[in-house]
Amino acid sequence: MKTKATVRLQLASEKQLATLLNALAPETAVPATKRSRAVIEKEDKFLILNVEAEDTVALRAMLNAYLRWISSALNVMEVIENTG
Repeated sequence: MKTKATVRLQLASEKQLATLLNALAPETAVPATKRSRAVIEKEDKFLILNVEAEDTVALRAMLNAYLRWISSALNVMEVIENTG
């Protein structure tokens, strides 16, 4: 059974959005597995993450991975902004 999920995240700035798009681009270029794939896009100040998977287990794993990467990148950006 094919499954899909879309996550739409509003970011504080275009700089954050561009940084995340650049950071995640290599991950979306070559899927880690044949069971799922992700596409990232921008729409205004929103990062759109579209994930398709063969089953719910693969969908959940892919969503968790991308959301952790996004969270980590945003945390690093916050630390850099606060120390500079």
